[in-house]
Amino acid sequence: MKNIWKLIISILLPFLVSVIGGLFTVSSVSTWYVTLIKPSFNPPNWIFGPVWTILYLMMGISLYLVWIKKYDKSAFILFGIQLVLNALWSILFFGIKSPLYAFIEIIFLWVAILLTIIYFYKINKTSAYLLIPYILWVSFASVLNLAILILN
Repeated sequence: MKNIWKLIISILLPFLVSVIGGLFTVSSVSTWYVTLIKPSFNPPNWIFGPVWTILYLMMGISLYLVWIKKYDKSAFILFGIQLVLNALWSILFFGIKSPLYAFIEIIFLWVAILLTIIYFYKINKTSAYLLIPYILWVSFASVLNLAILILN
């Protein structure tokens, strides 16, 4: 029963952070964002919701696998840092409407995800593998963010 609570908390945590980012995104995605010039490889808006839902779920499961294997304060801190940076990107890009600040910040997010993957790998390999789609998506988002910055 103890592990079921760890699973619930682990999965809820990324989704709670996504709500924070979502509050800033929803108000701009149909107004400011539509006015931006986007590159040809910009995905349709409907793809972002399902992709992020899957990624947040995988992040939660990854955290859970680390938590049940070993209570490691450093692992939790790294995971927390990348979660905060994840939400901060939405605040900078959609809330403040600054592709420049968001691009600078996403570099820090990418590094934080990489460090989390490396650290998690030492505790539970599967937990690290679960974060690979996340870093790949953030890599793509970084290129997209830079393209939007250049085009606008």
